[in-house]
Amino acid sequence: MLPQGIQRPMQVQPALGTMVANLLREMITNGQFEPGEHLKEAAIAEAMSVSRGPVREAFTQLEAEGYVELRRHRGAYVAALTRVDVEEVHTLRGAIERLAAERACTRMGAAEFAEMDEVLERMKAVDTTIDPDSAVVLDLAFHDIVYASCDHARVQRVWESIRGQVRLFLRARNINFPDFSEVGYPEHRELRDALAEADPELARAAVDKHILGAYERLKRLDLP
Repeated sequence: MLPQGIQRPMQVQPALGTMVANLLREMITNGQFEPGEHLKEAAIAEAMSVSRGPVREAFTQLEAEGYVELRRHRGAYVAALTRVDVEEVHTLRGAIERLAAERACTRMGAAEFAEMDEVLERMKAVDTTIDPDSAVVLDLAFHDIVYASCDHARVQRVWESIRGQVRLFLRARNINFPDFSEVGYPEHRELRDALAEADPELARAAVDKHILGAYERLKRLDLP
């Protein structure tokens, strides 16, 4: 029971601009908007039944997160993948995933490995018809378990802040190199087996090897 005179706080809904940003972010990472596509403020406001103000707020938020580029007198455009983006997200992901893996490998129990093995079985069952987005869902589901198991709230928050951009990069990798049915299962199985050894040094090395493959493929693309 609350002390006398203190009222229960009202449940606060996210600001409208944040709600619009969340929806647009999801649409961008799902490929519903393509890199370089013009995001028309009026059309989005009408489609979402909001005024233009929240849409402009959403554009500003998404620009700060790297999803949108605001061009003077021209409006908002979906940010295109660049070599700098690839290098920065790869190095940041590597730093936090090494830490996550070295902590997770000594904390994961039977339940966590069972969850991971379920994802691996789904990877093993895919064939060449798997679409790029479904492959990304499986890929991220595996890595989400590592981060959830690392028992480090700040690492998890950093992962959540870049997860959408990692999703974009993995999607680009899968579109341009449609070999997930061949490499998805064995590459993730190797990382899983390294984590099972409960050796932080081995886990760090396995992460380096694992994420380098996607990075090297993206570097081969003709990016600005």
